[in-house]
Amino acid sequence: MQYYIGAHVSASGGLENAPKNAAAIGATAFALFTKNQRQWLAKPLTEAEIERFKAACAEHGYTAAQILPHDSYLINLGNPNDEALEKSRESFYEEMRRCQLLGLDRLNFHPGSHLREISEEASLDRIAESINRALDRTEGVTAVIENTAGQGSNLGYRFEHLSYLIDRVEDKSRVGVCLDTCHAFAAGYDLRSRELCDETFATFDRIVGFQYLKGMHLNDALKMRGSRVDRHTPLGEGMIGWDCFRYIASDPRFQSIPLILETPDESRWAEEIATLKRFSE
Repeated sequence: MQYYIGAHVSASGGLENAPKNAAAIGATAFALFTKNQRQWLAKPLTEAEIERFKAACAEHGYTAAQILPHDSYLINLGNPNDEALEKSRESFYEEMRRCQLLGLDRLNFHPGSHLREISEEASLDRIAESINRALDRTEGVTAVIENTAGQGSNLGYRFEHLSYLIDRVEDKSRVGVCLDTCHAFAAGYDLRSRELCDETFATFDRIVGFQYLKGMHLNDALKMRGSRVDRHTPLGEGMIGWDCFRYIASDPRFQSIPLILETPDESRWAEEIATLKRFSE
């Protein structure tokens, strides 16, 4: 068992560049977009692209357990509009399919938004159905639901939302959760000390369950707890502080899943990764 620590790196110029970029900053894990995150659909992957990506991962020692791909920000699996929902569902399926072809075993995504047009529960039901449809059409890829800050009409900011979705996913072996520390803090969960981390993660375990934790995003928070504002800062420079990240990087419950930085200053990722690695020793 070991800690997989990395960042969301660029795949510009070819997917095979993502593992190269991760290795260059000393990462033992990485996240990437498998297509342009601002496009609904992309050209199908070619066999050559798939092989180049797999070869680069093998060259730099990355297995699927260390990689946390993220889907497009355009997708809203809880959209109240039926036509827009179908567009999101087809795009999400394509993202899952791309992961399957690339040999990746999980896809991280934001659950969705009710857009203040339907109830939270009705929107969550649409999200759950969207996940079930994508799982029915793919194999081997786990749908990893990310908690949100609760900004605007975004769902997933309460652990209860995540549990509600998991309860309604038919194949429990292919659903999981990615916890973002900034999002959790912005949603009201306190992480500012070891004792508060104990409380928050005990709450997570009781409501969701650690068996569903498939990845984390490690970000400090610019705004105060409960602000419902999603603004990341470098580790140790926000409202959360170092204790939380020292806690995560030294607790065996967080081993063997991708721990991914999305902090805003890419030039500091190598330093942040090195610090987290020291905490894990």
